[in-house]
Amino acid sequence: MLVETIAFALVGLVAGGAALLGLPGYFRASRALVLGTAAGAALGGGAVAHFCLDGRFPVVSVAFSALAAAVLTSLLARPDLAAGRAPAHRHRPHRGGVHRAARRHRPA
Repeated sequence: MLVETIAFALVGLVAGGAALLGLPGYFRASRALVLGTAAGAALGGGAVAHFCLDGRFPVVSVAFSALAAAVLTSLLARPDLAAGRAPAHRHRPHRGGVHRAARRHRPA
């Protein structure tokens, strides 16, 4: 189990590093948080797979740890804040730069 645990941690670090290198604009969180999340997810997912499979299929356990790391690391991605993408607004811009509240209070 010690060798598998080291493999799970390495798979998690590789998955987190690949996410940071592949899509750097999507991850506004710190690098330590992304790598820690990936490594923790890989350790947790690998441990669950190891115990569910009774340790008989270590390759499947490592693959499941990679999947868990990828899924939980993707939760940290923020594509709406990526460079070059405009934020989606819920309202239309004001016409002429005048706010509606300012038009109501005109002197008579």
